Amino acid sequence: MSALKRRLDSSLTAQAVLAFLMALAITALFARPDEHPASWLLRSALYTGIGVVFIVVQRRRIGRATGADPRRLADLNRKIRHREVPSDPEERAVMRRLVAEHLRRMERGGRWLPYSLGLMGLLAVGLLVVGAVTGSLSLPVFTVLLIGICCWTLWMRRRTLDRCRHMQSALREQDERVS
Repeated sequence: MSALKRRLDSSLTAQAVLAFLMALAITALFARPDEHPASWLLRSALYTGIGVVFIVVQRRRIGRATGADPRRLADLNRKIRHREVPSDPEERAVMRRLVAEHLRRMERGGRWLPYSLGLMGLLAVGLLVVGAVTGSLSLPVFTVLLIGICCWTLWMRRRTLDRCRHMQSALREQDERVS
Protein backbone atom coordinates (compact mmCIF):
# COMPACT_ATOMS: atom_id res chain seq x y z
CA MET A 1 0.00 0.00 0.00
CA SER A 2 2.87 2.34 0.81
CA ALA A 3 4.39 1.77 -2.64
CA LEU A 4 1.06 2.59 -4.28
CA LYS A 5 0.72 5.80 -2.26
CA ARG A 6 4.27 6.81 -3.17
CA ARG A 7 3.62 6.05 -6.85
CA LEU A 8 0.44 8.13 -6.81
CA ASP A 9 2.26 10.93 -5.03
CA SER A 10 5.12 11.18 -7.50
CA SER A 11 3.79 9.90 -10.84
CA LEU A 12 1.59 12.12 -12.98
CA THR A 13 0.71 9.11 -15.15
CA ALA A 14 -0.57 7.15 -12.15
CA GLN A 15 -2.62 10.16 -11.05
CA ALA A 16 -4.05 10.53 -14.56
CA VAL A 17 -5.03 6.84 -14.73
CA LEU A 18 -6.75 7.03 -11.34
CA ALA A 19 -8.53 10.25 -12.32
CA PHE A 20 -9.66 8.70 -15.60
CA LEU A 21 -11.08 5.64 -13.82
CA MET A 22 -12.89 7.80 -11.27
CA ALA A 23 -14.26 10.10 -14.00
CA LEU A 24 -15.38 7.05 -15.97
CA ALA A 25 -17.21 5.61 -12.96
CA ILE A 26 -18.91 8.91 -12.16
CA THR A 27 -19.82 9.51 -15.82
CA ALA A 28 -21.27 6.01 -16.11
CA LEU A 29 -23.19 6.47 -12.87
CA PHE A 30 -24.92 9.64 -14.04
CA ALA A 31 -25.24 8.81 -17.76
CA ARG A 32 -28.57 8.58 -19.53
CA PRO A 33 -29.74 5.01 -20.18
CA ASP A 34 -29.78 5.47 -23.97
CA GLU A 35 -26.24 6.89 -24.07
CA HIS A 36 -23.48 4.86 -25.75
CA PRO A 37 -20.57 3.79 -23.49
CA ALA A 38 -18.07 5.31 -25.95
CA SER A 39 -19.36 8.75 -24.96
CA TRP A 40 -18.50 7.91 -21.35
CA LEU A 41 -14.93 7.20 -22.39
CA LEU A 42 -14.65 10.40 -24.40
CA ARG A 43 -16.04 12.61 -21.65
CA SER A 44 -13.87 10.90 -19.03
CA ALA A 45 -10.80 11.41 -21.22
CA LEU A 46 -11.74 15.08 -21.64
CA TYR A 47 -12.23 15.59 -17.90
CA THR A 48 -8.95 13.80 -17.18
CA GLY A 49 -7.10 15.87 -19.78
CA ILE A 50 -8.37 19.11 -18.28
CA GLY A 51 -7.38 17.95 -14.79
CA VAL A 52 -3.90 16.89 -15.92
CA VAL A 53 -3.34 20.28 -17.57
CA PHE A 54 -4.21 22.02 -14.30
CA ILE A 55 -1.87 19.73 -12.35
CA VAL A 56 1.01 20.26 -14.78
CA VAL A 57 0.61 24.05 -14.69
CA GLN A 58 0.47 24.03 -10.89
CA ARG A 59 3.56 21.80 -10.62
CA ARG A 60 5.51 24.04 -12.98
CA ARG A 61 4.58 27.17 -11.03
CA ILE A 62 5.59 25.63 -7.74
CA GLY A 63 8.75 24.19 -9.31
CA ARG A 64 9.77 27.63 -10.60
CA ALA A 65 8.99 29.26 -7.24
CA THR A 66 11.03 26.74 -5.26
CA GLY A 67 13.70 25.76 -7.77
CA ALA A 68 13.00 22.03 -7.50
CA ASP A 69 11.86 19.32 -9.90
CA PRO A 70 8.46 17.59 -9.49
CA ARG A 71 9.92 14.38 -8.00
CA ARG A 72 11.83 16.34 -5.37
CA LEU A 73 8.72 18.40 -4.63
CA ALA A 74 6.72 15.21 -4.07
CA ASP A 75 9.37 14.02 -1.61
CA LEU A 76 9.38 17.37 0.21
CA ASN A 77 5.58 17.42 0.39
CA ARG A 78 5.71 13.92 1.90
CA LYS A 79 8.18 15.23 4.49
CA ILE A 80 5.83 18.10 5.29
CA ARG A 81 2.97 15.64 5.81
CA HIS A 82 5.14 13.47 8.08
CA ARG A 83 6.63 16.52 9.84
CA GLU A 84 10.21 15.54 8.94
CA VAL A 85 12.73 18.38 8.91
CA PRO A 86 15.49 17.84 6.33
CA SER A 87 19.03 17.74 7.67
CA ASP A 88 20.66 19.03 4.47
CA PRO A 89 20.89 22.88 4.45
CA GLU A 90 20.14 23.07 0.71
CA GLU A 91 17.09 20.85 1.11
CA ARG A 92 15.95 22.97 4.06
CA ALA A 93 16.21 26.10 1.89
CA VAL A 94 14.04 24.47 -0.81
CA MET A 95 11.64 23.27 1.90
CA ARG A 96 11.44 26.80 3.32
CA ARG A 97 10.54 28.20 -0.13
CA LEU A 98 8.01 25.40 -0.67
CA VAL A 99 6.31 26.05 2.68
CA ALA A 100 6.26 29.79 2.01
CA GLU A 101 4.70 29.13 -1.42
CA HIS A 102 2.07 26.83 0.10
CA LEU A 103 1.20 29.40 2.78
CA ARG A 104 1.05 32.20 0.21
CA ARG A 105 -1.33 30.17 -1.97
CA MET A 106 -3.47 29.21 1.01
CA GLU A 107 -3.68 32.85 2.11
CA ARG A 108 -4.62 33.98 -1.39
CA GLY A 109 -7.22 31.22 -1.69
CA GLY A 110 -8.53 32.04 1.78
CA ARG A 111 -9.68 35.43 0.60
CA TRP A 112 -12.15 33.80 -1.78
CA LEU A 113 -13.09 30.90 0.51
CA PRO A 114 -16.13 32.56 2.17
CA TYR A 115 -17.54 33.52 -1.22
CA SER A 116 -17.03 30.09 -2.77
CA LEU A 117 -18.44 28.30 0.29
CA GLY A 118 -21.39 30.71 0.33
CA LEU A 119 -22.04 30.01 -3.34
CA MET A 120 -21.86 26.27 -2.71
CA GLY A 121 -24.22 26.68 0.25
CA LEU A 122 -26.71 28.57 -1.90
CA LEU A 123 -26.40 25.89 -4.55
CA ALA A 124 -27.03 23.19 -1.93
CA VAL A 125 -30.14 24.97 -0.64
CA GLY A 126 -31.37 25.45 -4.21
CA LEU A 127 -30.83 21.78 -5.01
CA LEU A 128 -32.65 20.78 -1.84
CA VAL A 129 -35.62 23.02 -2.67
CA VAL A 130 -35.79 21.83 -6.28
CA GLY A 131 -35.52 18.22 -5.10
CA ALA A 132 -38.35 18.73 -2.60
CA VAL A 133 -40.57 20.41 -5.18
CA THR A 134 -39.99 17.82 -7.92
CA GLY A 135 -39.86 14.81 -5.62
CA SER A 136 -36.46 13.80 -6.99
CA LEU A 137 -34.20 11.73 -4.75
CA SER A 138 -30.99 12.42 -6.70
CA LEU A 139 -30.95 16.16 -5.95
CA PRO A 140 -30.85 15.73 -2.14
CA VAL A 141 -28.00 13.25 -2.69
CA PHE A 142 -26.16 15.96 -4.64
CA THR A 143 -26.89 18.35 -1.76
CA VAL A 144 -25.35 15.98 0.76
CA LEU A 145 -22.32 15.49 -1.51
CA LEU A 146 -21.93 19.26 -1.91
CA ILE A 147 -22.09 19.82 1.84
CA GLY A 148 -19.60 16.99 2.29
CA ILE A 149 -17.23 18.62 -0.20
CA CYS A 150 -17.50 21.93 1.66
CA CYS A 151 -16.72 20.28 5.00
CA TRP A 152 -13.85 18.29 3.49
CA THR A 153 -12.40 21.46 1.92
CA LEU A 154 -12.44 23.29 5.25
CA TRP A 155 -10.92 20.32 7.09
CA MET A 156 -8.14 19.85 4.52
CA ARG A 157 -7.39 23.58 4.50
CA ARG A 158 -7.05 23.68 8.29
CA ARG A 159 -4.93 20.54 8.29
CA THR A 160 -2.62 21.83 5.53
CA LEU A 161 -2.22 25.20 7.26
CA ASP A 162 -1.32 23.44 10.53
CA ARG A 163 1.26 21.28 8.77
CA CYS A 164 2.83 24.20 6.90
CA ARG A 165 2.96 26.41 9.99
CA HIS A 166 4.50 23.58 12.00
CA MET A 167 7.13 23.00 9.31
CA GLN A 168 7.85 26.73 9.08
CA SER A 169 8.51 26.93 12.82
CA ALA A 170 10.50 23.67 12.80
CA LEU A 171 12.70 24.99 9.98
CA ARG A 172 13.19 28.25 11.87
CA GLU A 173 14.21 26.32 15.03
CA GLN A 174 16.57 24.10 13.01
CA ASP A 175 18.23 27.15 11.45
CA GLU A 176 18.64 28.76 14.89
CA ARG A 177 20.32 25.60 16.20
CA VAL A 178 22.71 25.48 13.28
CA SER A 179 23.67 29.16 13.58
